Amino acid sequence: MSKALTYIIFIAIALGGGLAIGFNNLPGEWYQSLAKPPFNPPNWVFGPAWSILYVLIGIAGARTWMRGHLSVGMLIWAGQMVLNFLWSPFFFGLQAPAVALAIILILLLLILAFIGNRWQADRIAALLFLPYAAWVIFATTLNASIVYLN
Repeated sequence: MSKALTYIIFIAIALGGGLAIGFNNLPGEWYQSLAKPPFNPPNWVFGPAWSILYVLIGIAGARTWMRGHLSVGMLIWAGQMVLNFLWSPFFFGLQAPAVALAIILILLLLILAFIGNRWQADRIAALLFLPYAAWVIFATTLNASIVYLN
């Protein structure tokens, strides 16, 4: 498979999957009724932020795949994608912010594990995950605040 096709497939998996899950788990009346912390951003911020992050996640995944299909880095990448895709259905779909908090905490650990795993093997892939880590730290804080306030 060509490098370009690998990048396209991984970006499509991350961005396409993320957008599909996002559109199927939109914040609704329930979310609007929740008490939220003062640092809660407006809803319109999440779509563009996640779209950019999913492209970066896809690129990092493609780079990792091309260096070893069944590597530890690839397994970590796949695991974080599963947890990433589970968060919205649990938080918004099932209206279970406490369960979503557990998911996002494990997701954050896998993101940090991916950065650590890739740091020596592929610094660019590791660096591509830094904005993702920062956003998920923020999202974890937001999720925990919502659990606490409600």
